[in-house]
Amino acid sequence: MNLVIDFLDETNELSDEQIKEIENLLTFAADKQKIEDGSEVSLTFVLNDRIQEINREYRHKDSPTDVISFAMEEPGEGEIELAGMEMPRVLGDIIISIPKAKEQAEEYGHSFLRELGFLSVHGFLHLLGYDHMTEEDEKEMFTLQKEILDEYGLTR
Repeated sequence: MNLVIDFLDETNELSDEQIKEIENLLTFAADKQKIEDGSEVSLTFVLNDRIQEINREYRHKDSPTDVISFAMEEPGEGEIELAGMEMPRVLGDIIISIPKAKEQAEEYGHSFLRELGFLSVHGFLHLLGYDHMTEEDEKEMFTLQKEILDEYGLTR
């Protein structure tokens, strides 16, 4: 499976090895979900002030959060869908707060890489249409993300 991932580390805090591990994990998740070869996703790592700004602008919540996803496959108002074109599937954008990931890794008692992996998979599943607004949806999504992380070998 060839998932095209556009990484941007605005924090300059992640090592090449950490980025490669997240790339491998997301490729594994895409393969498990049978995502079309050549599909694209953007993953940006930011500081708390930047994710708070995004959270305020798009979700009307004036606080930092750990991960935000913007699915590109949900047509917005007034947009038209291009069908029949030989274009790659663009899944969307995942934005992760590095300080929040570090804070939560410590709080949950697992590695920073495990938390980064969890947030990446969580955001990725949102791009695929999974959500946790109802108890049933939450159980489905959280079970799937745990399966992906466990099978990949990024356990707690």
